Amino acid sequence: MKLLVKKTAEANLPTKFGNFKVIAYEDANKMHHLALIKGEIKDKKNVLVRVHSQCTTGDILGSLRCDCGEQLEKALKMIGKKGGVFLYMQQEGRGIGLFNKIKAYNYQDHGMDTVEANLKLGLRPDARDYTIGSQILADLGLSTIRLLTNNPRKIEGIGKYGLKIVARVPIITKPNKVNKKYLSTKKEKLGHLLEKKGVVK
Repeated sequence: MKLLVKKTAEANLPTKFGNFKVIAYEDANKMHHLALIKGEIKDKKNVLVRVHSQCTTGDILGSLRCDCGEQLEKALKMIGKKGGVFLYMQQEGRGIGLFNKIKAYNYQDHGMDTVEANLKLGLRPDARDYTIGSQILADLGLSTIRLLTNNPRKIEGIGKYGLKIVARVPIITKPNKVNKKYLSTKKEKLGHLLEKKGVVK
């Protein structure tokens, strides 16, 4: 497979979740992605991994419309304690970009759910591509991972490119009155698994 990503920089990153090494990557489209690494992972088996798509509104601004910020904190806390890799991918709004996400929010304000809003804009409900993420994980020397996710499509996407996912680790958040419909839509229309336990068979 053609390499679609290159390493551009690395540094130490002290956080409230522990001290990480951060590596910056650039893909062929000049998009930038970060790998936060806790502990020694090269050639290690069954490494705990979170592949997290950028969400400016949830991760930075504290939006209650989604559970992205809460998932980010939970994942970093788990990886900070147990070791592993947190990938922060520049795939805003399930891959549709920040401006289109705000347009989709406007449709949701008028009664549409998150899938209907994307379709109204002529966009796919989930436009993310996991090729870059899988190549970054391979570049880090990983072969078998435990994936922190509720999304079966992510399991399928990451697993296509030579990585073996030995377990799915659920990442559970508590719904609020604002994002309850959003989470229900992810479960009913996008197939997300919102139960408390799950493994890949």
